[in-house]
Amino acid sequence: MSSKEKLSSDDQAATADQAASKDTGFQDAAKPHYLGHRERLRKRFREGGAQSLPDYELLELVLFRAMPRRDTKPLAKAILARFGTFAEAMNAPEDLLLEVPGLGDAAVTEIKLVRAAALRLMQGEVRERPVLSSWQGVLDYCRAAMGFEAKEQFRILFLDKRNQIIADEIQQEGTVDHTPVYVREVVKRALELSATAIVLVHNHPSGDPTPSRADIEMTKQIIAAAKPLGVVIHDHIIVGKQGHTSFRGMGLI
Repeated sequence: MSSKEKLSSDDQAATADQAASKDTGFQDAAKPHYLGHRERLRKRFREGGAQSLPDYELLELVLFRAMPRRDTKPLAKAILARFGTFAEAMNAPEDLLLEVPGLGDAAVTEIKLVRAAALRLMQGEVRERPVLSSWQGVLDYCRAAMGFEAKEQFRILFLDKRNQIIADEIQQEGTVDHTPVYVREVVKRALELSATAIVLVHNHPSGDPTPSRADIEMTKQIIAAAKPLGVVIHDHIIVGKQGHTSFRGMGLI
């Protein structure tokens, strides 16, 4: 028998073995167990949406792309054990996420991508409608954007005559319990943008959105400086993990 004929016979035998393995299920036995789990999880998500999945399974879906050859369930559960909830995991700082054993740069990028996409969607929705007629959406966006931050941030939503957002800016970032706010800079920026109204927003990393005396005094100073220039302060919102506080709702504006 020639070498060419021998090679052909070997190829035929290999093909027959592969077919036999497929028929007897040997090929499936070698298939990683988590691949079937991934397919089932994706199907459940498509059919029932996010509400049909517990936090750890939703987090698994996020990790799939970054970890195509690994069972992500143990890692998803480890992340939740560290941070508590899906929302807190999505909002956790990158350096803390990287402290979770087995979680690398690619997976952290996927987590931050999901958060960024969610915020972009919420921001787009509140920009399309007058703020005062979509107030709950504004509150949800502010809490999602700032409620889980580890440091205080001072954000301003600048509005036009139709009360639609023309700019959404973080003016200052401070420490865990203080953010410096410069009244003159707030009013100056409103005039630069030709804003006729603004909404002040800041977060309390402690989680408690109750305003401090300093918060109340600072708000009064901004109102006093803006009023003669025709700029209205619609509200000052404080957000935290435990919810939000509205100065207007409390009768402070």
